Amino acid sequence: MTRRFKVGDHVGWNSEAGRVSGRILAVHTRPLRWKGYLHHASEDEPQYEIASDRSDHIALHKGSALHLIPL
Repeated sequence: MTRRFKVGDHVGWNSEAGRVSGRILAVHTRPLRWKGYLHHASEDEPQYEIASDRSDHIALHKGSALHLIPL
């Protein structure tokens, strides 16, 4: 099972540009349209809305792509 995250958690992930980090703004547990695409979020596999630490970019990722960054 993938780790569950909550709003406010500081997480990191790998992107095409390298390692990125940010804070979780919202947890989506129902399918949603995001930037023109349908994301299949569910209670069992939520998608996390994350604000980047370095820019104003907002990303959406599955929990399997994320790791918690300890304080």
